[in-house]
Amino acid sequence: MKIALASPQVATSLSDGLQRIERLLRCAAEQGASIVCFPEAYLPGLRGQDFAVFPFHESELSTVVQSVAGWCADARIAAIVSSERFADSGRQIAAYVFQADGQLQGIQTKNQIDPSEDPYYVPGETRQLFQIEGLTFGVAICHEAWRYPETVRWAAVRGAQVVFQPQHTGMVQSGRVPTEWGSPQNAYYEQAMRMRARENTIYFASVNYALPYPESATSVIDPQGDCVAFLPYGQEGVLVTELELSRATGLLASRYAPERLRQGVLRHE
Repeated sequence: MKIALASPQVATSLSDGLQRIERLLRCAAEQGASIVCFPEAYLPGLRGQDFAVFPFHESELSTVVQSVAGWCADARIAAIVSSERFADSGRQIAAYVFQADGQLQGIQTKNQIDPSEDPYYVPGETRQLFQIEGLTFGVAICHEAWRYPETVRWAAVRGAQVVFQPQHTGMVQSGRVPTEWGSPQNAYYEQAMRMRARENTIYFASVNYALPYPESATSVIDPQGDCVAFLPYGQEGVLVTELELSRATGLLASRYAPERLRQGVLRHE
């Protein structure tokens, strides 16, 4: 199966963001991908970063959902598009999963938010698996997969062959551009990608914005923890990768035994 990761530049308006989504979605479909995933909170953009976020309310969200559903149905491709979700408690970060017929299969919220996001978002509480064309997958959004690896394992122990990670790591105004994938000089994110795949024996697909100063590349990691494909740093585009799903055995995840973590009495011989 071919999957695609779409890495767009920061959207300057709702219209600009929708145009980028449509163009990259159709590009993924033309290359034979069955599903395409976009970065975290792409519309309207992740709040609290060094770029402006345009006004975004429930009416704009409705436009996003209707537009993406139509493009998926027209191009016959499934999509994971991360946007905001409006709950009674406040704004949430969520990933909307669309089938290739345009139907919304479900929503995965970001349930573990970074402390820096507390002024802007509230955590969600959804957690589910998704399926398209025989592929079982989960979604763990940015900070969840970096700092809370159990969010990835939750999906893996339930049969996920791939976990997609919509994320945002990097800056627009200033910073440095990595020169080598996985270098010890880089931020820890790419090494964390490798561990999420390796510790579960599944594929891990992480998609970042096309930022001028990224801290990680849009990447696909195989079940052995090797990076099999990535986009050049900061380049807007689509990464299409063919997966050998038989390799995603979930072996290490299947051996997870949480009952052995129960608190017990230490015996002294």
